[in-house]
Amino acid sequence: MKKYYTFIVSAILLIACKTEITTENPTVAKPQFVSASYLPHKFQEDDRSSQIESLAPKLEKLFQEHAEVRHIPGIAYGIVVGDELVLKGSTGTINLEKDLPVGTRSQFRIASMTKSFTAMAILKLRDEGKLSLEDPVQKFIPEVKMIEYPTSDSPLIDVENLLTMTAGFPEDNPWGDRQLDESDQMLVDLMQSGVSVANPISHTFEYSNTGYALLGKIISEVSNRPFQTYIKEEILQPLGMNQTYWEYENISEELLALGYRWEDEQWKREPMLHDGAYGAMGGLITSIEDFSKYVSFHLSAWPPRSESDTGPVKRSSLREMHTPQYSQLIAQAQDWNGASCPALSGYGFGLRILESCKGIRRVGHGGALPGFGSSYVFYPDLGIGLMAFGNRTYTSPWPYVEILKLVFDSLDITPRQLPTSEILNKRKAQVAQWIQQGDSSLEASLFAENFFLDFSRKVRLVEIGKVLEQTGTIQELGELSPENQLRGVFHMKGEKGSARVFFTLTPEKDPKVQQLDVSFSSGN
Repeated sequence: MKKYYTFIVSAILLIACKTEITTENPTVAKPQFVSASYLPHKFQEDDRSSQIESLAPKLEKLFQEHAEVRHIPGIAYGIVVGDELVLKGSTGTINLEKDLPVGTRSQFRIASMTKSFTAMAILKLRDEGKLSLEDPVQKFIPEVKMIEYPTSDSPLIDVENLLTMTAGFPEDNPWGDRQLDESDQMLVDLMQSGVSVANPISHTFEYSNTGYALLGKIISEVSNRPFQTYIKEEILQPLGMNQTYWEYENISEELLALGYRWEDEQWKREPMLHDGAYGAMGGLITSIEDFSKYVSFHLSAWPPRSESDTGPVKRSSLREMHTPQYSQLIAQAQDWNGASCPALSGYGFGLRILESCKGIRRVGHGGALPGFGSSYVFYPDLGIGLMAFGNRTYTSPWPYVEILKLVFDSLDITPRQLPTSEILNKRKAQVAQWIQQGDSSLEASLFAENFFLDFSRKVRLVEIGKVLEQTGTIQELGELSPENQLRGVFHMKGEKGSARVFFTLTPEKDPKVQQLDVSFSSGN
């Protein structure tokens, strides 16, 4: 009788939960006014594709050597520039028993690289008004109520906690890897049993496959479609990823990469797991050629701009995925040459983000399951992405450090630059004129109300005069280097040195100079 009562209560909770899920699809809010003068970042010279293509022979050799040294049966790899797969290659075999060669259309299980697809689906549902990232998970999966929280002041686990891996769940590698083909009922039963919690909620990051399995369940509940179907129909197909699969039995033998482990000085087959509830954390199977379309889609989010936003997910939502949460400083980090280079690392939505001391921003994720190892990274400011898949258990599929040396030391690929806005150029000319002539007729239209209150006109002119004595007669104005649309630096080059001029404008509709710093620089 007790079991029957529990079943009835659970059923009522499930029905009640489903009535709370919003299924409306409101028009996505858009800005009422958009600037006609904003200039997005752009590449000054764009020969990135030809530079990347020049690496082909060296990369081929690196991957062949890597596969041999690491005992990886087969590797496929590629590099994307913008919306094009400009370099691709492969080495080895996808099937040792039948000696089938690897190609860039070979299908590899990409494991945890799947997580960003799941996160993207959640954001798409959020953008459609069908859920909120602040929604408690128990709204969609009532059994989550049975979790024993670590403290009485814990917030309820919400959708964003699952996305950012801050739900308090323990790190579940490699246990989670073996749950790939489990049923939805197993996942529900796990929650019903009161799954263990390792950390306070919303307190710290800890990698959780189970959290992403729950996100898959939420997608299914909210969309009224299995999460696999939703991701296929709403993300994969619109991107033209028609050779990406959830179930390995749907792939021809000539294309399917089998997984192996290296043990006792020989390769041994790993069993292929079927698709299941944990597929949302690591179940996708794809090729280099298909996955390159996904990398290009992420790159298309940058820079922010006023062009058509065709989806399948908004560019701003992609950039949200690329934003680190709960960042931490890696003080002992090194660059690809082994030099000290502290970095800031964090987890976004299904993606890892790192920004190095060199100012290089990297987004990506690895993937590892029995029989497979995969990885991809992309550089939003450079507009390039790298990916590699291998079919050995938990392997690193590429000689990553050596590849970085090739890309960053042997090539001359520079980030997009911010063009100078019209208002900055206008104010630059006015500031330069005022510095040299002290023209009082300029002041009302040039300077903000705080300008001479912060330092009197007399004091400012005296200090600027001292700098001009050091520079000598000004002979040339240097190019302005903008920090954003309303702030920048330029140099006034003189006979004996330069005056460095920094200024920043107000947030008014007609921006004026609120701060002006003029200092001497001995170099030109």
